Amino acid sequence: MEATAKVTYVRIAPRKVQIVLDLIRNKPCDQAMAILKHTPKAACEPLEKLLKSAMANAENKDMDVSSLYVAECFVGQGPTLKRIRPRAQGRAYRINKKTSHITLVLREAE
Repeated sequence: MEATAKVTYVRIAPRKVQIVLDLIRNKPCDQAMAILKHTPKAACEPLEKLLKSAMANAENKDMDVSSLYVAECFVGQGPTLKRIRPRAQGRAYRINKKTSHITLVLREAE
């Protein structure tokens, strides 16, 4: 049995989220939560909320919360917000603000 949680349109670049997801993949949920609490990355805050949500979803499906582990976690690119930055001599530079769609899947360990 598995429990899933998704968060979409998170205002952080997917490559920054991927670094943190690699740290928690295939770890027990309590260990993954400790890693997220003590890692100084901007992506940890939305991932911590997502992990709590997935654990609550698992609890509602009558799964054993103490034996859960992060089975799958991946991030996809969302839409990019395009902004303009004024530069010298009337020019304009484009600023791309990337967004992410993050998915987390928890399973019970056998």
